[in-house]
Amino acid sequence: MDTLKRRIQEDGRILPGKVIKVDGFLNHQLDIALLQEMGEAFHQRFANVEVDKILTIEASGIAIAAITAQYFKVPVVFAKKSESKTLDHETYTCTVHSYTKNRSYPVHVAKTFLHENEKILIIDDFLAKGQAVLGLVDIVHQAKANVVGIGIVIEKGFQDGGKPIREQNLNLHSLAIIDSIEDGVLRFRESSLSDMKGSSL
Repeated sequence: MDTLKRRIQEDGRILPGKVIKVDGFLNHQLDIALLQEMGEAFHQRFANVEVDKILTIEASGIAIAAITAQYFKVPVVFAKKSESKTLDHETYTCTVHSYTKNRSYPVHVAKTFLHENEKILIIDDFLAKGQAVLGLVDIVHQAKANVVGIGIVIEKGFQDGGKPIREQNLNLHSLAIIDSIEDGVLRFRESSLSDMKGSSL
């Protein structure tokens, strides 16, 4: 998605550890027009599958999941990273590891909101090592529902998080795949025009 790649270049930053900071339009401040374009792109890419619900994980995945859901006209369920007094006691639970925060934590989805044989589209903002997405896949399987697709805004292809997902023959589509970050130079997959040098992407 060329619009997204340009925005990453213009407003993104590379932090130590090859962390990509895009809080100017995706992870803190939200560019709604861009989110709508991304939501429409996901709708086009998954137009051939039936979707009952969209599943994501709090917090940064919620915005793009909600906007994408408008095009599919389905509800959004988001996995919670912490238990609260309002969370149902019966939940599907798994443990995921955050690459950017370097810690593991349990995530929960109330059994009320995922049902057997439902067709679930997973949407998330980033794919690095793939732990969050694989955790959501596990939750869908616990519910005996079906993963019909996985949509990612930015995939860090050089960290191979997509490999175990694709090896399961899951229908994974990423709007932007970054193949490498070396010496401040970022390269997108299948695009020789997306390189830019410097601390900004």
